[in-house]
Amino acid sequence: MTHTALILGASGKIGRNFTTAFQAAGWQTRAYKRGTDMARAAQGCAVIVNGMNPPNYHDWDRIIPQITAQVLDAARASGATVLFPGNVYVYGAQPGPWSEHTPHAPCSRKGRIRAEAEARYRDAARDGVQTIILRAGDFMDAESDDSVLQYLYLRNLTKGRVTAPADPDVIRAHAWLPDMARAGVMLAQRRASLPAFCDVPFPGHAFSARQLKDRLERLTGRSLRFDSFPWWAMRLTGPVWELARELGEMRYLYETPHQLDGTHLHSLLPDWQDTPLDQVLMRVLGQRSAAAA
Repeated sequence: MTHTALILGASGKIGRNFTTAFQAAGWQTRAYKRGTDMARAAQGCAVIVNGMNPPNYHDWDRIIPQITAQVLDAARASGATVLFPGNVYVYGAQPGPWSEHTPHAPCSRKGRIRAEAEARYRDAARDGVQTIILRAGDFMDAESDDSVLQYLYLRNLTKGRVTAPADPDVIRAHAWLPDMARAGVMLAQRRASLPAFCDVPFPGHAFSARQLKDRLERLTGRSLRFDSFPWWAMRLTGPVWELARELGEMRYLYETPHQLDGTHLHSLLPDWQDTPLDQVLMRVLGQRSAAAA
């Protein structure tokens, strides 16, 4: 039987990767058109992938609750399972590794907004709306230049520099989006055996800026050096530049060592294997070279 997934934010990096992964697994996909009736669009769908996010963190206080309400209404009307690519903002700066049992302790406004959204999904599960949260650290995607890997770590790679946003030895969680999307599809296919609310941390690849620099030197044969991310410029321009202000709020996450515990994921998907990090980096480097040519 062929199933259909409704993809919210289909043109973004999350939606694009989840669309590809669902189609590769034999699913039909339907791209949601922003501003139309979501409940109507979800009719006949088995899964709703909530990959819709305001660009550049714009107006999260207002827009994220609106999206959450729309998604839940659409899930109730259609009977679809919600698949929500989550992040780690809800954990704040508490020690890791972080798992599905780690209490939510947001220390930022965006963390609070995401925690409130997740609480609504959890509450809705008691009324029969199934939600799978697949939670990951910073997304890596070869096709997008707005991932942290691209716009921060590799921003000056052509000049022989890797940008360290904080202490270069801080370990941080990262997820290769094609892998995360593939895991999301596998969980969606097992949704009948999952609880009504299922929080699944996706461990992906955890590495520091120094470890990234070492790998890049080995892969490229180039000697690289560090430079620092200009947080001072974010502070200076924050009052008039929304993205700078929003990035500045998340500085703590670059200074907090963290990784995600993969125990739950591997219990649900015992044969799971990530794409090796060297392959991921070669894909990213190859795309950057092609774009620059």
